[in-house]
Amino acid sequence: MNAPEAVVFIRQHLIDPEICIRCNTCEETCPVDAITHDDRNYVVDSAICNGCGNCVSPCPTGSIDHWHPVPQSAAYTLVEQFGWDELPPVSEADAAAATQAVSVPPGDPDQPRADARGMPADYQPNAASSLSSNIPPWSAAPAQINLAGLKSPAMATVAGNYRLTAETVDSDIHHIVLDFGGQAFPVLEGQSIGILPPGTDAAGRPHYMRLYSIASPRTGEREGYNNLALTVKRVVTDHAGLPARGVASNYLCDLTKGETVQVVGPFGSTYLMPNHPDANLLMICTGTGAAPMRAMTEHRRRLQAAGQPASGRLMLFFGARNQQELPYFGPLLKLPDAFIDRHFAFSRLPDAPRTYVQDRLREAGPEVAALLRGDSYLYVCGLKGMEAGVMDALAAVCAQHAIDWPTLQAAMVQEGRFHVETY
Repeated sequence: MNAPEAVVFIRQHLIDPEICIRCNTCEETCPVDAITHDDRNYVVDSAICNGCGNCVSPCPTGSIDHWHPVPQSAAYTLVEQFGWDELPPVSEADAAAATQAVSVPPGDPDQPRADARGMPADYQPNAASSLSSNIPPWSAAPAQINLAGLKSPAMATVAGNYRLTAETVDSDIHHIVLDFGGQAFPVLEGQSIGILPPGTDAAGRPHYMRLYSIASPRTGEREGYNNLALTVKRVVTDHAGLPARGVASNYLCDLTKGETVQVVGPFGSTYLMPNHPDANLLMICTGTGAAPMRAMTEHRRRLQAAGQPASGRLMLFFGARNQQELPYFGPLLKLPDAFIDRHFAFSRLPDAPRTYVQDRLREAGPEVAALLRGDSYLYVCGLKGMEAGVMDALAAVCAQHAIDWPTLQAAMVQEGRFHVETY
């Protein structure tokens, strides 16, 4: 009599939909295109995933780091994962059987790893275009994350909602202050929070969380109060330019003082600023990507005002269509030149050539090169379209000033000094 065929188990990689913030980091990082998403969930295709773990460390919430023992023949399908509101429990029977049965680790060379289109395992259509440090600066303050979850969000009260851009332009960007009262919700510059918009989507399910970078320093938008600020642009068109109202952005921009908001987080433990006073900050941003740069700049300004001047330099490259659409333009102009070196790039000025942040980087080549030679930390935040131009400009500046850019960039990434967040 033939022996029964052994049951083959796998450690199936799953994403927890309860704490996933839909930031797309995992999908961009995955080198084999195993992660995809719909309008609600991010999921992993078990037929493609090789268990490399590249997506684990960049995830700001830990939602990506779940591995369930399941029979290979009964692996959760993408359709099943798309329908989840929470992870299914690990079957006690499967857990026990997996210890006795044949186990196939992710990445086993005998298992098929090409996707349904026949792409090879090293195909990388979703790989991130730029490197970014997956560790914080060595002197950064410890970040607290996941203090409030989807099932028990923090409640914040709107303490202020101010339009930052001129009424004469279409770009409607708001500075929104949220107060947490007596609830502990400590944050650091560079972190983000999730906002839960009220209501339901077309399928009748609650809207999923949207992520926003914090625009205020660790001491709050108003010192002495338990609050923080966000920089939010009202979305009224989709990527194709067709009319479409962003659920969370319109909800936030329409809030009035005294209303309450459900907040999840905070998130992020790597995109943080250094605490040692001689650290240089090279900040490059567009539009609402200014939020973390404003937080870092304001923290340094408050330290200086309190008699703790830092010797490290601040250099900012900030792009927008014009002055009226650049958030915080007025306050930035009031900062002393000795405190921050500012370079503005406007792409839609009348009777002027289009200028982008990468153009300003090249123009300021000697100053940028001098900064890069020192104890410097680079931060990029803004639209994805800026990323390639910025990296090309940095490489060109270094080439002109006898700096080995590939070696320097690799060292900065490894040392927690190279941080890129684009969307």
